[in-house]
Amino acid sequence: MSSQFKPITLEYQDKFEQALSACPQCTSDYTFANIWGWTEHYGLELRHGKDNLIHVRQTKPEIINWAPIGDWLNTDWSKCSLMNTSGTKFTRIPEKLALHWQDVFGDKLLIEENRDHFDYIYSVPELIELRGNRFHKKKNLYRQFMKKYDYEYREITEDCVEEVLEMQLEWYRWQEENNNSAALVAENEAIAKVLKEMDTIKNLTGGTLRIDNRIIAYTIAEALGDDTVVIHFEKGNTYFKGVYQAINQMFLENNASDRKFVNREQDLGEPGLRKAKMSYNPVDFMKKYEVAVL
Repeated sequence: MSSQFKPITLEYQDKFEQALSACPQCTSDYTFANIWGWTEHYGLELRHGKDNLIHVRQTKPEIINWAPIGDWLNTDWSKCSLMNTSGTKFTRIPEKLALHWQDVFGDKLLIEENRDHFDYIYSVPELIELRGNRFHKKKNLYRQFMKKYDYEYREITEDCVEEVLEMQLEWYRWQEENNNSAALVAENEAIAKVLKEMDTIKNLTGGTLRIDNRIIAYTIAEALGDDTVVIHFEKGNTYFKGVYQAINQMFLENNASDRKFVNREQDLGEPGLRKAKMSYNPVDFMKKYEVAVL
């Protein structure tokens, strides 16, 4: 990588993965699949700095910096031009970096918590077992699905990507009739972009549910570190009662049972999504912040 910002390409994966592994705190925003999928929507660009960090910025709808990727606790931030330029703005800053910057720069920065960007963290064993009163409704819906339908769970492989894309298009068209929004269009494009590289993006995994050999739900996920899996996209045909509870449980049991935590990303302030994510009883949140240089 040069010192200039450039659009991300698949050839960046190895350097990206190396930098991410050195990061003191990894949120869902900085997984390769997330950056890759949302590149066009946010106009994302990367550059490799002299500080050995990978710097990320979005250019749409305005230029705003994301957190750098790498060992930022051992970086000399006094030499970073961005941190010494009044008006520089940062978004999606993990809590550990925000607190570190606060220690270094004090009142030269305005740091504000952004609840809409918090990652939801869950226990993988809890979401597989669904034990106790906290998960009673989820377990009930899951059991209804198991009893009512003759289903088949399969891992997403290269030979079924086209089928998943077809199911996603059907889901998108149904949603479009009820909620035609720019966010829905952007997500559909990000999903298609990631799916088309299922065999190229190294840490991607996923699962599908089939009834009558037709995909009715899918999950796309990515390993993050040694103990976490991130759920990037999860869609289901709600004609089949309990479909979301089923794909959630079966993916974790079949493809992520060796992981301790599952990160189900943000709710972006959408009330229905927040309610749904809270209903799965998160064990923690990964807080994120907005930062401005004064």
